[in-house]
Amino acid sequence: MSTHFSQHTAGPIRLHVSPDQGLSNEQVAQQASKGLSNGFPDVRTKSIKKIICDNILTPFNLLNVILGLLVFLVGSYKNMLFLGVAICNSFIGAFQEIRAKKTIDKLAVVAAPKAHVIRSGQKRQISVEELVLDDILALESGNQICADCLLLRGECEINESLVTGESEPVAKKPGDLLLSGSFVVAGSCLARVEHVGRENYAAKITNEAKYFKKPNSEIMTWINRIIKYIGIAIIPIGLLLFYKQIFISGQGLQRAVVSTVAALVGMIPEGLVLLTSMVLAVSVLRLSRHHALVQELYSIETLARVDVLCLDKTGTITEGTMQVDHVLPLSSVSTEEISAIIAALTASSPDTSPTFSALRQAFSQCPDWQCIGAVPFSSARKWSGATFAGRGSYIIGAAEFVFKGTLPADIREKMARYAASGQRVLILAHSAEGFVEKQLPQKPEPVCLLVLSDKIRPSAPQTLAYFAEQGVAIKVISGDNALTVANIAKRAGLPDAGNYIDATTLTTDEQLAEAAERYTVFGRVTPQQKLALVKALKARKHTVAMTGDGVNDVLALRESDCSIAMASGSDASRTVSQVVLLDSNFASMPKIVKEGRRSINNLQRSASLFLVKSIFSSVIAILFIFLAFDYPFQPIQQTLISALTIGIPSFFLALERNKERIHGKFILNVLQKALPGAVTMIINILLLVIISSFYPFNREEISTIAVIITGFTGLTILLKISFPLNLPRGALFFSLCAAFVIALLFFRPLFNLIFITTPMLLALAPMMAAAACVMFSLWHLLEKYAGSRKNG
Repeated sequence: MSTHFSQHTAGPIRLHVSPDQGLSNEQVAQQASKGLSNGFPDVRTKSIKKIICDNILTPFNLLNVILGLLVFLVGSYKNMLFLGVAICNSFIGAFQEIRAKKTIDKLAVVAAPKAHVIRSGQKRQISVEELVLDDILALESGNQICADCLLLRGECEINESLVTGESEPVAKKPGDLLLSGSFVVAGSCLARVEHVGRENYAAKITNEAKYFKKPNSEIMTWINRIIKYIGIAIIPIGLLLFYKQIFISGQGLQRAVVSTVAALVGMIPEGLVLLTSMVLAVSVLRLSRHHALVQELYSIETLARVDVLCLDKTGTITEGTMQVDHVLPLSSVSTEEISAIIAALTASSPDTSPTFSALRQAFSQCPDWQCIGAVPFSSARKWSGATFAGRGSYIIGAAEFVFKGTLPADIREKMARYAASGQRVLILAHSAEGFVEKQLPQKPEPVCLLVLSDKIRPSAPQTLAYFAEQGVAIKVISGDNALTVANIAKRAGLPDAGNYIDATTLTTDEQLAEAAERYTVFGRVTPQQKLALVKALKARKHTVAMTGDGVNDVLALRESDCSIAMASGSDASRTVSQVVLLDSNFASMPKIVKEGRRSINNLQRSASLFLVKSIFSSVIAILFIFLAFDYPFQPIQQTLISALTIGIPSFFLALERNKERIHGKFILNVLQKALPGAVTMIINILLLVIISSFYPFNREEISTIAVIITGFTGLTILLKISFPLNLPRGALFFSLCAAFVIALLFFRPLFNLIFITTPMLLALAPMMAAAACVMFSLWHLLEKYAGSRKNG
């Protein structure tokens, strides 16, 4: 039978061992020595070599090297100082990314899926890559199938959605093939590994598609666009400017090269890409201290923008454990017999859910009954059952699914009363008939009601209050009774918890889409409805985060903008999620959101500094192609201005605390801060050109005035975006101002500056006053415009 499914029958000799015994240690070593192991662990991060190459071999670094070589060839060695900035950028970027990689790799080992195997007659837990051909896998509900295998014993239902795209569970019996990449949603079984490594079905279809999805990142999109646009523009601008200065202005080769290089160096936002990678990498390290594994770097940005958070109450609001509170008989069956029935049912089921665990704990005295057939629980059926020789069948599950509206009114009233207090009510039913193709017997008789309650996490009220204060809408989505879930949410302090709906009443896509926006609590939700709810919220322009810990959450987790899994949950949920809470504590979520906001708010502020320089440099480079004046800057002067007004402050500001909510689009927020400064700098240079037309400043005087007025404007921009000033920001600003003054007074020869004469001072004073007035006026107008758009 196994040879029908195996691709190895023509190659290695197969080891057909007993499922109860499994492979021996010698057989495992033998298979591994032949290369028949499942391979190396999935590499979720880049190698150190690739990180170093990616940080060094960038288009902008290549351009910087070419520009530096040109300056070197004309003998202006000190103007090569801008290469030091590029080298530092590459070093810092590589260092932070390697540091983050090591942290992620260590944490990934903790969160990685494990395999349960039978070896030498004992059940063991091993890493997925240690599996070998012909290993015996022990699979149960919630497990990921990590290698193609042949089912030998038992029955189960498999969700193959990650492999085939089909969301409906598929029933599997002995002799069936179980595909890697799928998940067990019900039942348990023993299966023999048929394929390993690259021979697995999932590996042949996709390498890592089941682990990653392309992030919906505004920052990544716009940074790539900025790089593309500047990269396209920089070559023709450089060639035209060089031509003008050589053939029209009649400059010497050295001065023409140096001026052209200065213009192009100013256009390059080489620190912006580094800053983004560094800030996100530092966030990964910070979140690791809060026991959160970030598997997708740009998901930090998405978390910061989340305005709807979908929760499954289990594992988030509640601890995920339950207790039996009451047993309410509904027939003449004695309490002792009810205990025996429930003990027999739980013993016949492999279900390890909190509900069955609580039942096993409460009813531990199992009778010696012979089970001749069983139907495992599934999230779609909402019930499970077993048939016992000479005793008929017993079913336990949600009353509305077992009896489908046929229960007497007095029983429904009892159930409603307990559900209203936030407790979970199950019904135990009996039928003389057996199960046919896992369908309920006709007309089962109620035996008793079982009342259970969830334990609410002590931190849940505080966590929910935080999200309410931050304007993040909470949607509690559960497979349990809607009223029960609503009352649990109310006990946990969720605002508007009484606004609930039973998802079984939502029969059309239109109804579900409307309910997604309207209601807070959803009960009796199927896995497909969870997916549909997330899609509906996204369709209404919400940024949706989804937390989950079970197989029934997988589809919704994959669809959400940001997926968060509990490490204590199923392999399935951990595998498809972008963030894994390693301590399975929902209380970590506010810290994660705060970290995301810190990163994005600070990135937006620092990115505006880089765009000021790029916009200003690009525009004046184009202007000086047509103006009858020489380009006023040299590369070393650009280095001074960039270092003090952009490079140093951007890295300090990008790492400070910032809890503000994210508003608006990334590029619009950045441009709103960058345009006033860039336009002011452009006006400054045009004013200098006009003044120079009336007063004959020489080249050195014009260059010095240009550096002073541009540096002054850059520091004024820094002051504005640093408001409100605190001690660290104030110290940073005044230190940079002091450094600029020291450079002007004591390092003039290094930066090709001259002493400020009286005519230069007379020109600078009104230019500085005009610069401050123009910039703050533009800033005020843009803020007013942005406010009117927001209110409109």
